Amino acid sequence: MKVSIVIPLYNEEESLLELYDTIINVLKTENLNYEIIFIDDGSKDDSLNILKELHFKDNNIKIYGFQKNCGKSAALSQGFKKASGDIVITMDADLQDDPNEIPKLIEMINSGHDLVSGWKKKRNDPISKTIPSKLFNFITSKLTGIKIHDFNCGLKAYRKKVIKDIPVYGELHRYLPVLAHWRGYKVGEIVVLHHERKYGKTKFGARRFLSGFFDLFTVLFLTRYRQKPLHLFGFFGLLSFLTGFIISLYLTILWFQGYGIGSRPLLFLGVLLIIVGMQSFSIGLIGEMITNSKDDDSMYSVKEIIE
Repeated sequence: MKVSIVIPLYNEEESLLELYDTIINVLKTENLNYEIIFIDDGSKDDSLNILKELHFKDNNIKIYGFQKNCGKSAALSQGFKKASGDIVITMDADLQDDPNEIPKLIEMINSGHDLVSGWKKKRNDPISKTIPSKLFNFITSKLTGIKIHDFNCGLKAYRKKVIKDIPVYGELHRYLPVLAHWRGYKVGEIVVLHHERKYGKTKFGARRFLSGFFDLFTVLFLTRYRQKPLHLFGFFGLLSFLTGFIISLYLTILWFQGYGIGSRPLLFLGVLLIIVGMQSFSIGLIGEMITNSKDDDSMYSVKEIIE
């Protein structure tokens, strides 16, 4: 069995040598056939040169350097394309993820899981990261129905077929457990050790937090409504149309009773809701026509073929 370690990084020059030494100690202790794939996401420090030195002494290291910073999803996507291991482990390069957890992740995969996500139950981060993260994880778990406590944990393990089956773009890397679950893969979670940041500073910001919620709606649409867009647009369209119709009916009754309604804002609201409802319903119908006009097999995964 071969294990691929995929590590995206951005400006982590201080931690790379220590990270490599720890990973190698674990892999050699477990006697694992391995490759380590570093994806330098446009670092402006000396990270790329340090990686080149590591590659010179260990030809199991592969390096892919981006011309500019493209984001973690792009880096993981590149790593997944190049990974050849039967099991793929992802982790961050800031030393907060503990490589000593790798054997436990592999054990979970070998026990029958297709994807195992780490859970930083005791998280050593400032409150500016922990509170938004808890809120994000709670909302994501409730909306997606996936019983996972930590979607943002970079320490994860995948069977090779999972990472080859699921496209990663935008900021969807944190939703890989959701996408895998909706394709029928078995997703699990394991408590992992989390360390304080030893070098540098966090790349987390308010923009990433907001982007995560926008991407959550993208994932919900891609998983629940991609094959039935009318169920989404039709629901909101029908709700808007009925609300506008009830308002208009109420105003019509008042008009028959002799009340003036021409200058009432409620009249414009009722008409607007009816128009919006009809448009939303029409969008859903157009989506259904597009969906049914093509043979889209990207939303299901074939487990095995017997011919």
